[in-house]
Amino acid sequence: MRVKPLPCLVLLLLATGAWQFGSGVWIYAKAQLAQYLIEQAWQRTLVRHAAVKPWPWADTWPVARLQWKDEVDLYVLAGINGASLPFGPGMEKHVQVGDADKPILIAGHRDTHFAFLAQVHSADKLTLTDMQGQTRVFRVKSRDIVDSRTQKLAPETATPALVLVTCYPFDALRAGGPLRFVVKAEG
Repeated sequence: MRVKPLPCLVLLLLATGAWQFGSGVWIYAKAQLAQYLIEQAWQRTLVRHAAVKPWPWADTWPVARLQWKDEVDLYVLAGINGASLPFGPGMEKHVQVGDADKPILIAGHRDTHFAFLAQVHSADKLTLTDMQGQTRVFRVKSRDIVDSRTQKLAPETATPALVLVTCYPFDALRAGGPLRFVVKAEG
């Protein structure tokens, strides 16, 4: 008995397609579950005023909440690294919103959590809530494109400042270039 190549090829292609579709659904489901767990950890953080990991083996935890208009509500995670940035924007140093000695620097991916920065304008309000539940409203003062090889991302300031940083351009085909889109806001 001879095996017909066309039905075998069709079956192989269908199985491969089902595998790829299933992998995509699995990644999406994990991302949605992670956001739910991060939100729950944030709620427990506000009650305890201390860091709560979203899952036991997590390398990060929520340290702040960032809001813009009624469109964006993000949990800022500890660290600006590969462990935190896939799940949300990250903050290297955990500061309270009342601290005025240094700007608060938050970084995020341009094609996911910080894609909204392309629509932020001068005088827009950004609201940041820290782990103690203190909230501060910042007003956008500038939007700049900065070459990270030659310019500082966070300026020294005597007033409370929030600096949001993401890669630029927003629609780049390849990530990781030297340009950064920097939104500076004062509070």
